[in-house]
Amino acid sequence: MARFGKLHDIRLQIALPIAFLIIIIMLGLGIYISDFLHNTLYIAEKKDLVSKVNLIAEIISPYLIDEAFHDQLDYYTSLYAQRLETRLTIIDVSGKVISDSQVDKESIKNIFKQPEIIAAKDSGIGEDIRYSDLLGYKSIYVAAPITQEKEIIGFVRLSNPVTSIDHQIRAFQQSLILLTIIVTVISILVTLWITNKSMAPLQKLTQLTGMISSGKIDPESILSLAVKSSDDEIGQLKNAFHHVAIQLSHQIRALETERSTLVAIFTVMTDGVLIVDENGRIQLINPAAESMFSITQSDTIGNSLIETLRNHQIQDLWERCHRRGEAQYSTLEILPRRLYLQGVATPLGQALPGNTLLLFQDLTHMRRLETVRKDFVSNISHELRTPLASLKALTETLQEGALDDPPAAKRFLQRMETEVDSLSLMVSELLELSRIESGRVPLRMKRTNPFTLITNAIERLILQAERAGLELEIDCPENLPEIMADPVRLEQVLVNLIHNAIKFTPQGGLIQVSARLVESDVQFCVEDTGVGISREDLPRIFERFYKTDRARSSGGTGLGLAIARHTVEMHGGKIWAKSFEGKGSQFYFIIPLAD
Repeated sequence: MARFGKLHDIRLQIALPIAFLIIIIMLGLGIYISDFLHNTLYIAEKKDLVSKVNLIAEIISPYLIDEAFHDQLDYYTSLYAQRLETRLTIIDVSGKVISDSQVDKESIKNIFKQPEIIAAKDSGIGEDIRYSDLLGYKSIYVAAPITQEKEIIGFVRLSNPVTSIDHQIRAFQQSLILLTIIVTVISILVTLWITNKSMAPLQKLTQLTGMISSGKIDPESILSLAVKSSDDEIGQLKNAFHHVAIQLSHQIRALETERSTLVAIFTVMTDGVLIVDENGRIQLINPAAESMFSITQSDTIGNSLIETLRNHQIQDLWERCHRRGEAQYSTLEILPRRLYLQGVATPLGQALPGNTLLLFQDLTHMRRLETVRKDFVSNISHELRTPLASLKALTETLQEGALDDPPAAKRFLQRMETEVDSLSLMVSELLELSRIESGRVPLRMKRTNPFTLITNAIERLILQAERAGLELEIDCPENLPEIMADPVRLEQVLVNLIHNAIKFTPQGGLIQVSARLVESDVQFCVEDTGVGISREDLPRIFERFYKTDRARSSGGTGLGLAIARHTVEMHGGKIWAKSFEGKGSQFYFIIPLAD
């Protein structure tokens, strides 16, 4: 049956009604023939018994009239019953059973109440078919009166069991049922064979239709499903359908290629794209837009623009474009993520009438770079202006007569030397940062013990911490796994972080340097109890020249944390900070373990 495919319902729809019709016809025919056979056999049996009962009535009447022969009636009853192959019963006019060929005559009661006796008394011949409790089976009874000079002097009754008749009818019915089953099965098989052969082209067309609906169709697959053509309507339909299917396959291939190209472009675009219908409901969204607005496609498609994005600027942009029918532009700020977007709304015109294309270009990184650039220029100008102004003032003072005062001139020269050293340090750190960022600083990597790194860094700054009235402690197991690092540069990272902690922690504070194993990395931490960093400044502390509040701008070049960040990243690690104003800071960085 599996080979019938999707057309098996049609075959069964043809075969099953035929089988049902055959069963109905055979059933009706069986009922009719069974009833006809039943009536015919019963009538024949009745006629036979009627003819016999009339004969027996004439033969028995002399024996019944003469009482001298009454004792011989049992003999004659048995004799005639045996010859006629039937049961014979003799009844006198009073209703007494005089003789019976099969049962004891004394056991037969109320015989005058039997239908055949009553009918024989009234009409001359009586008959009945019933079940006999005395004999234990169903029989047909025929009775006739025994007369003398037209007076009834008794009755003769013949009876035969109808078991043989029922057996014949039952045998006929069983044969008819078997014949019906055989004819039905043969009819179904023949019908299925004929319909299968007739509908083979339709089955091929059905397979082609399924392939077309799924889009998985090509000329080779169409030709593989070709069947022998015929000149009938199905053959003509098949030829026409094959021609159409081949044309569709080429069109589908072209559309799939075009669609794949558009989907690939649409998916990898860094700009967010939405298509909104004339009712303001989103019909399409790409992954970039999902990321921009923190939404998913399943929660977006079919929903209104304002309910999904909850941004009135975008809603106004779409409404202006929809109302004016021309491209509209707008600069947007998406809170709380602080995204800066350039939005463009363009009507799609004839391509998708009533629909609008919303394109969002993320300018956040450019805005951040511009901010960093401005801050860098401002910070470096500020950092250079102070020592240069000091140098200029000192120079003018010397020129105005301070050279004639040797002690004052010496003091001024010492201050000039300090300012020059500050400028030199700033330039040196800028050059170092530039070399690190450009990748021109080679790392001398080797297996390094984290405990040794921390110990060396603390030894370099322990005296400075003691002068500042701070407690400096280590929390690091000596048996931590080794890391692959350039110990000199990584030690400088720790020195920079500890130095900042000393600088911004009030007297009596605590600085703790720790390290612990976190999965496949070693995590270092420098924690202080200092003034802390504000939430607004915390994301930018690793930028060049960036300084926070006044407390943290009381010295230094603002390049130490930028150098630390690049150094850690060159080691394949990551650096970050946690801080609350007035509650201290924690600077973390991780370095991968050595293989």
